[in-house]
Amino acid sequence: MAKKTLVAYFSASGVTAALAKRLADAIGADLHEIQPEVPYTKADLDWTNKNSRSSVEMNDKSFRPPIANRVESMEDYDKVYIGFPIWWYVAPTIINTFLEQYDLAGKKIIPFATSGSSGMERTNEELRISCNGAALKEGRRFAANASAAELKAWAENY
Repeated sequence: MAKKTLVAYFSASGVTAALAKRLADAIGADLHEIQPEVPYTKADLDWTNKNSRSSVEMNDKSFRPPIANRVESMEDYDKVYIGFPIWWYVAPTIINTFLEQYDLAGKKIIPFATSGSSGMERTNEELRISCNGAALKEGRRFAANASAAELKAWAENY
């Protein structure tokens, strides 16, 4: 059976969702939204408040926010593009939760992110522990308005 490609994403404000949908359409991949068990509110996302939910989660790298949904047949995919907004220069810990739910042996994991200005400096370093047996590829940050052609050209590298 031919293996398929999945674009899985977490989006707190809708920006990453739009980019993930554009990527999935451009490369003919299946799309999966990573939904937190408890949705994030605007107050939860206030990175200037050290007591906000996102700040507390990101300060505890072992924290794994619960996820409300799963990919039904992860074994069907050999390539998984994983999208998220950059939080504190890395992926939100819900991405670790997602990756740790599955047997990723033999899969390619390709991160992509959205951010107003932050880069992905330590992203792979912090995701690697959650990608047991997978080939974690170098990710890329995109502008929210990245075109389908730009996304497809990037994806063709994998």
